[in-house]
Amino acid sequence: MSQLVYFSSSSENTHRFMQRLGLPAIRIPLNERERIRVDEPYILVVPSYGGGGTAGAVPRQVIRFLNDEHNRALIRGVIASGNRNFGEAYGRAGEVISQKCGVPWLYRFELMGTQSDIDNVRKGVSEFWQRQPQNV
Repeated sequence: MSQLVYFSSSSENTHRFMQRLGLPAIRIPLNERERIRVDEPYILVVPSYGGGGTAGAVPRQVIRFLNDEHNRALIRGVIASGNRNFGEAYGRAGEVISQKCGVPWLYRFELMGTQSDIDNVRKGVSEFWQRQPQNV
């Protein structure tokens, strides 16, 4: 199975979700000067910012990570967290990344997620990778 890559702000909501998920994952650093490079296909897990609009929905650190062509070429899907208080913009970062990178928006969850979200993501990630061609 391939990996998960995620970003979490200083609120640590996404980080807590990933810890509870218990799957292998690489964290995009909070410090914008630190960079990472991935070498295998991954699903990106990202929080949504900006209070509801498209502008600013994707964290700067994630934009910088995806602006690396090598990293962008390996993304296979996106999972977004958000806040239902933002209405239609709930999980907007997932929608933006899905459209810009041409990958499926697989799931969204609120804040730290529920146990049901954890179960759904575990199952969904496993099924997603099983459907992918082995040489991708």
